Amino acid sequence: MEKSSFAPLIVLVCFHFAVSANAFTASGWTKAHATFYGGSDASGTMGGACGYGDLYSTGYGTRTTALSTALFNNGASCGQCYRIICDYQTDPRWCIKGVSITVTATNFCPPNYALANDNGGWCNPPLQHFDMAEPAWLKIGIYSGGIIPVIYQRVPCKKHGGVRFTINGRDYFELVLISNVAAAGSIQSVSIKGSNTGWMTMSRNWGANWQSNSYLNGQSLSFQVTTTDGQTQVFTDIVPPNWTFGQTFSSSVQFS
Repeated sequence: MEKSSFAPLIVLVCFHFAVSANAFTASGWTKAHATFYGGSDASGTMGGACGYGDLYSTGYGTRTTALSTALFNNGASCGQCYRIICDYQTDPRWCIKGVSITVTATNFCPPNYALANDNGGWCNPPLQHFDMAEPAWLKIGIYSGGIIPVIYQRVPCKKHGGVRFTINGRDYFELVLISNVAAAGSIQSVSIKGSNTGWMTMSRNWGANWQSNSYLNGQSLSFQVTTTDGQTQVFTDIVPPNWTFGQTFSSSVQFS
């Protein structure tokens, strides 16, 4: 995956209100396996099936993971956070004992049906598998092991700053990347409203990118975002009327 050299303009806007405020809590523990990819500097993890682009500049860094089909949920799991521990009792040879790492889902690990599930087809359904950025994986596993048994739990995401909206696309096609989402991390639904329109439901285009097929040029834009745990935030006029494609706008608030 190519590393993006584009550094978007980020504009801070503060208007919002919360519709609900139930804090997201951690799940129980589940068994899985984990491998690594992307090189020692994680440069090979840039881009990805969630659409976050340059993970360094967007704040995701090297603590990221690709998810197998069973976990990725056609992109609906993008942005979720997982605490992962190598299962030392199962594999003391390749596990680093007593260490956990929390990673954000930013990519998809595709199945490889030409290989058996237990011999290279690690991301084949129905396996729950994490293909982690190499620096993150090395916090819990020994490099020579290659693949390790893990236990994991989904945990609240902790992010710096507020939710961000990047407006891409073209006239009559707004493709909005919603990133830096805390708490649940993943998004269930999004609506958009121009200053001259009512609320319109957006559809997931791919990953964390949501689309609208309306002509909204020259209008301030508001968003209603619901995360997968049912929390809703309304970001009123978060995008000013003089916006242009390619800009990123950040709020000062987060999900909890």
